Amino acid sequence: MSILPGEKLRYAETHFKFKLPWSLLYRPWPEIFTDAPFQFVPGEHPLLWIGVRDGDRFPVTIESVELDIRKVDNGTECAPSDAKTCALVGEKSRTQEVRTLDRLNLAAKNAFDFFPVEIGNLEPGRYEITPKVVVVRNGKKKVFKRWNFPGLKPAPLKIQVLAEELPKAPGFAVGEMHCHTCYSADHVEYGASTTVMQQAAKAIGLDFVNFTDHAYDFAFLQEDYTREAPSAPARFQELKQEIAALPQSPLLIAGEEVSAGNSKGENVHMTVLGPEGYLPGLGDCGRYWLSNRPTLPIAKLLEMADAPCFAAHPLQQMGMLEKFIFRRGYWKNADLHLNNCKNPVRGIQFWNGIRDEGFKLGRAWWIEELGKGNYLLPIGGNDAHGDLNDTTFVKLPLFSLGHNRHHVFGRVRTAIQTRHPEQGAAGTAAKDPDPQTLTQEKLKAAFAGDNCYVTDGPALWWERSGAAIVFHARSNGEMGGGFRYIRIYGRRRIASGLDSNKMAAQEEVLPESLVAASQNETITVQAAGFAYLRAECETATGRFALTSAAIS
Repeated sequence: MSILPGEKLRYAETHFKFKLPWSLLYRPWPEIFTDAPFQFVPGEHPLLWIGVRDGDRFPVTIESVELDIRKVDNGTECAPSDAKTCALVGEKSRTQEVRTLDRLNLAAKNAFDFFPVEIGNLEPGRYEITPKVVVVRNGKKKVFKRWNFPGLKPAPLKIQVLAEELPKAPGFAVGEMHCHTCYSADHVEYGASTTVMQQAAKAIGLDFVNFTDHAYDFAFLQEDYTREAPSAPARFQELKQEIAALPQSPLLIAGEEVSAGNSKGENVHMTVLGPEGYLPGLGDCGRYWLSNRPTLPIAKLLEMADAPCFAAHPLQQMGMLEKFIFRRGYWKNADLHLNNCKNPVRGIQFWNGIRDEGFKLGRAWWIEELGKGNYLLPIGGNDAHGDLNDTTFVKLPLFSLGHNRHHVFGRVRTAIQTRHPEQGAAGTAAKDPDPQTLTQEKLKAAFAGDNCYVTDGPALWWERSGAAIVFHARSNGEMGGGFRYIRIYGRRRIASGLDSNKMAAQEEVLPESLVAASQNETITVQAAGFAYLRAECETATGRFALTSAAIS
């Protein structure tokens, strides 16, 4: 991510001054904030975290926390589409309660500290929670709401305690494919600890998390973002060892977000699922200013990775300054069609937290590739740096901060088929001796398959049944109820001389599509004559899902 205005950055770093004597954001206190998962599945007890950054420079003691808890009437939840902030519409405060947790005496003295705080029992429903934190430093006491970020008005935590299990396709694993831990830490942003993110993943109902920390952040010290680390590969191995020491579920994977060179010699980002070792990519790290040429081209990194790789937010719009200073560009068609590449790009992560212009352009590009017979997987992620509930970011370096709810950990999920009723791990015919345990190897094998869907609520998937493709759509009241539509798209084969794989220029919407459907639908489509079929759906409240292409 860049340090330029308009870039969506996370967990705002306020102490870095570029060696200048001043900054409107600088305070002789650590950054202190509260965060909580945006939802809690049945059986998970609500909790929040108090995060403290730079406690090693400015030690503090957290004395107490007061929670103003407001339950809101069942309003309509707005999906974060078209760059609109996700909000609760038409809701009114129904009940209010104040809970005080005193005598905590939590000592924050490390570069990163995350303290869990139990909220207490909450019945199913939607809540707005405003924490008021009392902190002491050098005998001086301060009280703040939600965070102590200078100039940024407090915003309540918004959580939903679920009464029903999340809709999910049988035999699929659901996860976050693009997020950052505190190993991603630089001039303007940082993530959360692996422990926090695993516990948050469990709370919101994820099966796996792919940590995609920046390649360039592994190459620099956390305590001084401008100094190169003795060994970037060693820091990457530290992350792997840290993950290995945690519980096995939800599954955590040490992935990477690598700055790579596209066909024009510009920096683009590629995420990798569980590479064996560190992959270098420093081209747009911002530490070398105009020395910004890509470290390695995409083709070389694909060869080195030997793991599933994905084009990350490939057409996310950016400004001219970002293109010039960091030599950033967009993914090109040539980057997906590399001759003799043994490990081609497996998918496109065009859904990056919200359905904005980058989503629309990326979706169109993906469909264009399907028409060429390049059956890439659609991938969803959030690019969350911590950001369990909302996003705080540096709006203008040295001057101002911002806030939105666009890039929230686990809100946009990727569901991948990991097993069939008659099979073990996806892509294998042998029975799996432990089918209930998800492993990194099983997940990598699953991404070699062709069956996945991306969603911010409903489940939408397909299965083959003889010469037909059967589509299933599932929702519930908490995920938006019934469907506004379920659309089935197909692209026909066109026989043309020796080229039997030629396809129609455009997809078509099939008559089997539904409008104003119930929250439990099954649609069977005869696949004869089609190169592939796929589906999209949207609930009454704007929750959305789409499937990969079912090749017929």
